[in-house]
Amino acid sequence: MIDVAKRAGVSQATVSFVLNNVSNARIAWDTRKRVLAAAEEIGYRKHPLHPPGDHNVPVIGLLIDELTSTPFAAPFLEGARDEAADADCVVATFSTRGDRSLEEAALDVLAGRRLVGILYTSLLTRLAEPPERLRTIPTVLLNCYDKDGSYPSVVPGDVAGGQVATEALLRAGHRRIAHIGGESWIEASGDRIHGYRQALATWDVPFDPDLLRPGGWTVPSGRTTTRELLAMRNPPTAIFCFNDRMAIGAYEAVRERGLRIPRDISVVGFDDEEISSYLDPPLTTVDLPHDAMARWAVSQLLDNRATLSAARKWRKYKMECALVERASVGTYLRVPV
Repeated sequence: MIDVAKRAGVSQATVSFVLNNVSNARIAWDTRKRVLAAAEEIGYRKHPLHPPGDHNVPVIGLLIDELTSTPFAAPFLEGARDEAADADCVVATFSTRGDRSLEEAALDVLAGRRLVGILYTSLLTRLAEPPERLRTIPTVLLNCYDKDGSYPSVVPGDVAGGQVATEALLRAGHRRIAHIGGESWIEASGDRIHGYRQALATWDVPFDPDLLRPGGWTVPSGRTTTRELLAMRNPPTAIFCFNDRMAIGAYEAVRERGLRIPRDISVVGFDDEEISSYLDPPLTTVDLPHDAMARWAVSQLLDNRATLSAARKWRKYKMECALVERASVGTYLRVPV
C-alpha cells in the first residue's frame, strides 16, 4: 500500500479508502482513478497474513474505554473489523472503562496470541495516557492522542467541521447564527466553537457573544437553550448545534413557537446520527467519520507495524468531517428597508 501511495502521489489513508471503496470518504474521482491505476501498474493485491489452514489467526486488539453509552462505538468496531478482514486478521475488542488494571488484563490475554498490534481507542476525542507497556507493541491511537507524539493517532477534524457547518448557513444568507455548544469539558466542544468563530471571521461577520450558548449533550438541553435564543429581542435566523441530539431539541422548541424549519429558521447538527435523516425536515448535519478513522488506524498497523514501536515522533492525523446536506437549511431573504 505504501508503494501505491507513492506512485499515485497520495496518502496511505487515501489508498485504503479507494481500494476498500469507503463510501463516506470524500475523494475526487480523478484521485480514485489515479490510485486504481497505480495499484494495477504495480500489481498490488492484499495478501493474507497467514497461509490457508493456519488457525493461529493474526489479531488486532482494540481497547476502548466505553461501548454502551452512545451509538458512536459501533462505527469504530465495524470499520476496524472490515479493514482487518481484508488482510485476513480478526479484531479482539476489550471494553476497559479506562481502568488501567483492565487494560493490563486485556494485554495479558493478547500476549498469548499472534498479535499484529493495538488500537488504543477513546469514545470521546481526548488527550490520552496509554499504558507504558504499549511502547513496545505496535500501537495506533484511535480518537485520542498522546502529549509527546509517541504513537500515530487519528482524530476527527472538529475545528474544520465546525467551520463547514457554520459556512453552510452563511452561504444560505444567514448572518445571525447561534451556536449551542457542548459541555465545556468535552474537547470537541471547544474545537467546534473555534470552527464556528473562524467561519464568522472568514465571512467578515461580527461575533455576537449572546449567540454563543453553553448547551450540553441532550435533547432537553437543546430544547431549553433554543427557547432562550428564540426569546431574544433580536433572535437568530439559524442555529448550529453541537450535536444532532440537541438539534432534535431545537426542532421541538421551534415548533412550540409556531415556527417552521427551514422557512423561519435554519438548523444544522453534528455527528450524522441515523435519526437525523428521519427528522421532519431531514437534518443537515456533519459526518463524524469514525468508520473511516478506524480503517485508517488498522491500515497504519498493517503497513507500518515494523516501525510503530520505534522511538520517534508521530503525527496526529485529522480526518475530514464532511457536510451532509439535507433539508433543514433555507435561504435567508432580507426584507428591504
